[in-house]
This record gives sequence, structure tokens and C-alpha cells, in this order.
Amino acid sequence: MKAYAVRNLRLCTKDCLCLYVCPVGATDTEDSIIDRKKCIGCEQCAKACPSGAITMMPLELPVQQSHLPAVMDACKQLETHKIYQENMARYLLMKSSSFNQKRLAQALMLSNRLMSEDINRERGYMLPQSRMTQQYLEGLLDLYPDDEVIQTHVKALLQSLSFHETKES
Repeated sequence: MKAYAVRNLRLCTKDCLCLYVCPVGATDTEDSIIDRKKCIGCEQCAKACPSGAITMMPLELPVQQSHLPAVMDACKQLETHKIYQENMARYLLMKSSSFNQKRLAQALMLSNRLMSEDINRERGYMLPQSRMTQQYLEGLLDLYPDDEVIQTHVKALLQSLSFHETKES
């Protein structure tokens, strides 16, 4: 499997061992970016990283698994409920005066956000090369035809991604 290194900035402790082991100088601590064009996928930086902040990302992601329409509809309804529940927890956070109530509300917000992300991943929105992502981006172009910023960035995204499936599939 051909892959390249990516760094999770939340985990990076700036021990910088990756700098010393990278044979092509793809790592940079100045901006914490690993240069994808330089990276040869040798995994030396990931193996050397004491905080586990560097992992290997496949050059090509797998094709999204297909689901029955009933499953997709159920996921959409469930995701809508999770958004509603996250917003209810946000309201409780704003209105609560108790420290423990605020902690509970924050936990509920995070829990619902994570479940919503999992549901969207299952529906195909979290894989950049999926047909669902392509349709979503194209929908943004239609939804905001006069917004130059959205038009520019979404068109750039559409050109930069190679989709596994086409609109016809």
C-alpha cells in the first residue's frame, strides 16, 4: 500500500525525532507540516515519533461501501436527531448555573457530535473521494451561486479530488 505521513497536531509534543530520521527531509517543525510531495512513505517518522502523532495515510482511499436506501434514510433521520440533541445540550449549557450541569451538557454535546460524525462517515460524507462528497460540493455551488468565495474554494476542491464514482454510477 502506498502511503504518506500525516501529523496530528493535537498529539505532537515537538520531540522532533521525525526530523532526524526522515531520509528526504519531508518533515518540518516550523509549520508542523509533512510535505506530501517529498514523503516517500518509508514510515520512519511514524515509527520514531514518541507521541504517536504521525500516522500513515493511504494515497488512495477505499471506495465507499454501498448501503440500501432504507439504511441511508435511517442514518439521515438519526443524524438529524443527533444535531437536535447537540443543540439541546448547548442550550442547557448556556442556561445552567451548576458546574456539574455544565459538565454534563458539554459531555452530551461532544457525544452527540461524535455520533453525528460517525453517522455521516457511514453515509459516505467523510471520505473525500466518495460520490456523496462530490454531490454535496456540487450542491454548494448551486446553493450559493453568487458567493465568490464559496464558488472559488468549492471549484478548487472539486478539481483537486479524484472521485471513485462518477455521477452516473
